Amino acid sequence: MGIVIAILIFSIIVIFHEFGHFILAKQHGIVVTEFSIGMGPKLAGFKKGDTLYCWRLLPFGGACVMMGEDEAMEEDGSFNSKSVWARMSVILAGPVFNFVLAFIFAIFLIWQTGYRDGEISNVEEGSPAMEAGLMPGDIITRVDDTRVRIFSDLTFHFFLNPNQEYEITYMRDGESNTVRVTPFLDEDGSYRIGIGSEKKDANFLQLLRYSGYEVGYNIRMVVKSIGMIFQGQVTTDDIAGPVGMVSMIDDAYDQTIDYGIMSTILTMVKLVIILSANLGIMNLLPIPALDGGRMMFLIYEAIRGKPINREKEGLVNFIGFALLMLLMIFVLFNDIRRLFI
Repeated sequence: MGIVIAILIFSIIVIFHEFGHFILAKQHGIVVTEFSIGMGPKLAGFKKGDTLYCWRLLPFGGACVMMGEDEAMEEDGSFNSKSVWARMSVILAGPVFNFVLAFIFAIFLIWQTGYRDGEISNVEEGSPAMEAGLMPGDIITRVDDTRVRIFSDLTFHFFLNPNQEYEITYMRDGESNTVRVTPFLDEDGSYRIGIGSEKKDANFLQLLRYSGYEVGYNIRMVVKSIGMIFQGQVTTDDIAGPVGMVSMIDDAYDQTIDYGIMSTILTMVKLVIILSANLGIMNLLPIPALDGGRMMFLIYEAIRGKPINREKEGLVNFIGFALLMLLMIFVLFNDIRRLFI
């Protein structure tokens, strides 16, 4: 059942991403030749107008194929016949729709569970936080150079900077104060300062605001993680591909189903937020064949006033796609290897 749910989650995220490209392409009069979910051989489909709608064998990925997208084609209805700004909006729509999807699911999550802002609900006796003078009711607004809007901003900063002194800015009785706190290592091997935060029910405006904060937090988490990869702080064992993510979702299902269906639903909703934000950011990376790579060509065209040679652009995107496929094979092999460790 967990595997079925994983496939459903991936399908929802990919459909929404490709629908973003699709709806903006249609709005600008670009002919969409295929709208597909999955990769590989076609399992089923139908054609309506100029578009083939189909479901393909491998339940990962998808495509919104536009006429003349990688060709030197300027005829009416082709991708390259539209203005550079129209094409930019079509390319950006996919990642933006992923952020919108994450926001929609965040609304549901916070509506059901409430939100945790930076307000301290309890301080552990004898903890570094108590020694620094922090008290229940204090509202943490910043830790070092990180703005704290939700409690996760604070805990993620602690996770990234485990064994160092923190400068914590907080509000008490309308006044801003700053203290320095050094964490301690608990029995679980985690560094903590000894504070907690309780969830609060959200009114309508808070629901929208804290849903936005939740999405923003997940986006920052993905960006930080990518930075850690380039800095060599992440090993191949820390990177998961489709198989690894299916295994993770399956494990999450097994661990929560005994607590009731609502617990499982909320866990899956949280995973949709994380994965949708992840897909949106990853697609914005300036890598050929990804949306970010295509945006680089369009930005270059907007600055230069004329496009790069279409054949050269197509070749670069083809090479980028081939390298991505090799990367996917490596990640797939790595996922399978971990399953047997």
